[in-house]
Amino acid sequence: MYKNKVFGWSVAVALAGFLLGFDTIVISGADQPIQRLWNMSPLFHGICIMSMALWGTVIGALFGGIPCDKYGRKKTLFWIGILYLVSAIGSGLAWDPVSFSLFRFIGGLGVGASSVAAPTYIAEISSPANRGKLVALYQFNIVLGILVAFISNYLIGEIIQEDSWRWMLGVEAIPAAIYCIWVLSVPDSPRWLLLKANREEDARNVLKHMYETIEEINKVVYDITHSVAHAVNNSLFQRKFNYALTLAFLIAFFNQLSGINFVLYYAPRLLEAAGIGAEDALFQSTSIGIVNLIFTLLGMYLIDRMGRKTLIIIGSIGYIISLSVVAWAYATGASQDILLSFVLMFIASHAVGQGAVIWVFISEIFPTDVRANGQAWGSGTHWVFAALITALTPFFISLVGDNPWPLFAFFAIMMVFQLFFGLFMMPETKGVSLEDLEKQIVRS
Repeated sequence: MYKNKVFGWSVAVALAGFLLGFDTIVISGADQPIQRLWNMSPLFHGICIMSMALWGTVIGALFGGIPCDKYGRKKTLFWIGILYLVSAIGSGLAWDPVSFSLFRFIGGLGVGASSVAAPTYIAEISSPANRGKLVALYQFNIVLGILVAFISNYLIGEIIQEDSWRWMLGVEAIPAAIYCIWVLSVPDSPRWLLLKANREEDARNVLKHMYETIEEINKVVYDITHSVAHAVNNSLFQRKFNYALTLAFLIAFFNQLSGINFVLYYAPRLLEAAGIGAEDALFQSTSIGIVNLIFTLLGMYLIDRMGRKTLIIIGSIGYIISLSVVAWAYATGASQDILLSFVLMFIASHAVGQGAVIWVFISEIFPTDVRANGQAWGSGTHWVFAALITALTPFFISLVGDNPWPLFAFFAIMMVFQLFFGLFMMPETKGVSLEDLEKQIVRS
């Protein structure tokens, strides 16, 4: 029974990931119609329209740890849902580029904050044995949201001819409202209750649903409260956290320098550049979402069996092969089947590697007293590079004449460096309690 409770709470919170995936990808269907409607230059379109939500995401990620610590993970998660709801309705009703950008920015705040609050919460209610797959529920919901966004865009584009992009964006209000109601049913994190709110009795009431015996509960309470007993302050930027800060920065940096957002945001445009018709390109984009979902499920299955480090190494090898072939296919005009096959291999490599690992790994490597701020650091790094890549993509595509092979070649080279990171620097965290990981990673 107690495992079912924890799983239910994890699913409710992980729905924030569904909204993240849906919100960040739904714009791909509105990309070119909006650019034509408001007659914008590639640079303005990239910075003020396509990447505006991501600039909000950067702010939400960098500062998301503050409300998580001050008001709790649960309250923060609820207000994240409100931000999504306002953004969906406002974006669908936007009357000019300024209003559109504002509402997309609001949604971005929710995206960024959810990438801090949701993995932090799930990691704190999980046991070492199931922490990987439960936190990976967040990533699963991200890719489910991505798939549903691709399908939703295609169906709305087929059914509604005029201003279909407004419906593509506005329909997100439905899952946002469901999430806001559902997340109210979860309790606060017991680690937050103990260390931030000083509410031991409430923490024990939550722990009763997580552990079967009073002895287990007493041990967990002791481990949590004594893990930070030596701390003089809980500032993140101390020398003892340098290793954790470096690990979080690098895994987030390499996540985006793989080119994943470049492919997901501009999938229809990239497929059209390969000679696939506009309607077929929008339809083929759904295959990206399907492969992403299938291999994310595989990553969830493997993450607590093979470990985080092993999946990063496997994913890096897949990245290098697939990106190199995609670059070659664009450069030589190879067949569309070859191109699409290796784009899908790229997506699979991401889903089973970086996609499954990033939010789990970052949520594990910081101690409880600085976990929310550490998650904000890693998440903020991720979204800064996501915003930069998304903002500059239309400009760089215009420079290379709609043949993006140099961009794919660049991403392939970056993944060689990620392979070295996985082989020589990244520690394995599977099956280790959060408090024991603190002893391994925090350097005195």
